[in-house]
Amino acid sequence: RTLELAIGTGRVALPLAARGCDIHGIEASPEMVAKLREKPGGADIPVTLGDMAAVKAEGEFGFIFLIFNTLYNLTSQAAQVDCFRNAGAMLAPGGAFLVEAFVPDLKQFHDHRSVKPRHVGFSSLALEAAIHDPVTQRIDYQVLRVTKNGVQLTPLPMRYAWPQETDLMAELAGLKLESRWGDWDKRAFTADSRMHISVYRKPA
Repeated sequence: RTLELAIGTGRVALPLAARGCDIHGIEASPEMVAKLREKPGGADIPVTLGDMAAVKAEGEFGFIFLIFNTLYNLTSQAAQVDCFRNAGAMLAPGGAFLVEAFVPDLKQFHDHRSVKPRHVGFSSLALEAAIHDPVTQRIDYQVLRVTKNGVQLTPLPMRYAWPQETDLMAELAGLKLESRWGDWDKRAFTADSRMHISVYRKPA
């Protein structure tokens, strides 16, 4: 049994289900789950609605995963610690918890601020602005899109954690680091890696 935290619209869960994986999900957004249900096979995937740091899916799981930097959508260290503890509580003995997240590159910030273009065209413009708080490790992003139809703002607050910090969160949840890679091709994690894929194991 496999559990995806923040299952969203099922872009990972649906292909896994099609390959025979007994996949379940936890998702905070009812709108995301509604999109999942509209897709072929989406109605067959059990989903628990709620905060992935607090709610539990029924039963135990041999594998739980949290990808696409979604751990950072929990904007406090306490919430991230709770997420690890929640995952650990749902893991069967010997089960594994996989986390994928970027490694912060703070060189992009000047005076803890950053503005960079995402798209520049004759009829549209997209800018990404961010403010970094090194004390709380929080980055507040705002994407500004300007087109002939008007202006759109897309906010994205997040709280990053260093890989060593996630290791400590795992230890607090009773999990131990088993593997860490710098990419999905399992290349070695180094000081130059811009992401990490970490697998934590619950003792059997």
